[in-house]
Amino acid sequence: MGLKDQITEDMKSAMRAKDTARLSTIRLLLAAIKQKEVDERITLDDAQVVSVVDKLVKQRKDSIAAYTQAARQDLADIEAAEMQVLQGYLPQRLSQEEVQAEVDALVAEMGAAGPGDMGKVMGAAKAKLAGKAEMALVSAAVKAALSR
Repeated sequence: MGLKDQITEDMKSAMRAKDTARLSTIRLLLAAIKQKEVDERITLDDAQVVSVVDKLVKQRKDSIAAYTQAARQDLADIEAAEMQVLQGYLPQRLSQEEVQAEVDALVAEMGAAGPGDMGKVMGAAKAKLAGKAEMALVSAAVKAALSR
C-alpha cells in the first residue's frame, strides 16, 4: 500500500473514531497532495508525498515559533498537535552524526574543496537525503565539511 493510500485509510479510521483533530489534519494533508497533483498534472509517488508532508511540518514549526513569540500558546498547541500527526507520515530521520557522515562521503566523492563548492554539494545532498533529513541540518553539515 502506498503512502497516499495509507493516509486515506487513516482518514477513514479517524472518521470512525470521531477524532476531529486528527481528521482535520489528515484532510488538510490530502488537500495539499491533491493541490500539488492538480497543479502539476501528475500523480504523486511516495517520495513526492513525503516532500509535501515535510513542507507542511516546516510550516507548522514556523507557526509554532510565531505563536509562541506572540504569547498565543493555545494556537501553538493546536499547531503542535497537527505537526505530531503529520510527522507520523515521515520516514525515520537521520541523526546529526549520520547526516554528517553522508555529507563527508559526498564531499570526498565530489572532491569539493571550499565554500565555493557548496551549491554543487548541496544539490547532490538534496537529491540523496531528501525526505531522510532536514535540509537545514544538511546545509549546516555541508558548511562544516567545506570549512575544514
